[in-house]
Amino acid sequence: MKSLGEVKSLYKDALSSGDKLEPSIKNMGEVERFSVEKMDELKIVYAGMQNPRILNVFRELRTQLVHEHDKKNFVCMVTSICTGGGASYVAGNLAAAFALDKAKTSMLIDANLYSPKLDELIIGDATNGITDYLSDPSLSIKDVVYATGIPRVRVIPIGDSSEGAAEHFSSEKMIDFVKEVRTRYSDRFVFIDSPPVTESSEARILAELVDVVVLVVPHASVTQEQIEMAIDTVGEKKLAGLIYNN
Repeated sequence: MKSLGEVKSLYKDALSSGDKLEPSIKNMGEVERFSVEKMDELKIVYAGMQNPRILNVFRELRTQLVHEHDKKNFVCMVTSICTGGGASYVAGNLAAAFALDKAKTSMLIDANLYSPKLDELIIGDATNGITDYLSDPSLSIKDVVYATGIPRVRVIPIGDSSEGAAEHFSSEKMIDFVKEVRTRYSDRFVFIDSPPVTESSEARILAELVDVVVLVVPHASVTQEQIEMAIDTVGEKKLAGLIYNN
């Protein structure tokens, strides 16, 4: 199994100057940025934060994930072993860390039916989400994508049509959706905030659709058997590694 903690050759961010940015990023409108105080309240990493150790951890995770995928974009599911394990925290900060590079954008998709949290990152009101898109043929992807207070980060919230979500997540429309959000922009990295992998059928379905899975292990809250069960459920080929969250 690959480990995110292994120290590998560093990937240096490319296209750092504004005149080299792809038009899709350079023209990406931002509604409003969160203040430093708001970012601290939400526990989101940002350049110049008072605790650089946390920022550097997520930057290193970014480096490892990019290196594993030969600098190509990907769809990553972030899941925990148990409820309250910190998957939303890790997913949000991975997205924020990737978007620190001005040549990259991030998309966060809230698929945690039982504890959705990503709507708190949205600027303004969100009327539709991923479950609405999957159940309503009249909606397009642009109808469920919202700006956040984090530069170059977009969010698709959970939505209101969560009934039958397991069936929606296993549908052809969901498969096509994942392909679309991965391929439309080569600079976009997609993170799916999933329910706990050992507690929900939805997480197991989503794991089949994504390129890679990051498994969050809450400190002193799970057993070795639960960790092994989660790894077996995800499959070692899909698993990028474990993140221990205190």
